[in-house]
Amino acid sequence: MNFEELKSKWNWSPIRNCPGRFVWRENDKNISPAAVVGSETELQEFKIDKAKDPVVAVRIDGGGLISYRKQDGTYLHTLNTAEGFERKLAQLGIRL
Repeated sequence: MNFEELKSKWNWSPIRNCPGRFVWRENDKNISPAAVVGSETELQEFKIDKAKDPVVAVRIDGGGLISYRKQDGTYLHTLNTAEGFERKLAQLGIRL
C-alpha cells in the first residue's frame, strides 16, 4: 500500500497547520494500523515521553502512517506525506 492508495481508500482530512499530514475521519476507531495499511507491512510501536499514548509507526511508499493507541483500545490514525512523516517522527524523537 502506498500513500496515494491509502489516501483514496479511507476518509482523511488535512490537519490544520501541519502540511503533509491528514487525520483519520472514518467512524470506526477500532480499526488497527495493520488493517489500515495491510498486514504485510512491518509496524513498530514506541512508548515515548512526548506522546501520551503509545505510537505505532510504519513507513510506506510516499510517506507513512502514525497511529496513537488510546487506553480504550481505539486508534487515532494520521496519514503523512514523506515530508510530513519525517517531520512528525523528528518531533516525537522516533527513528525508524
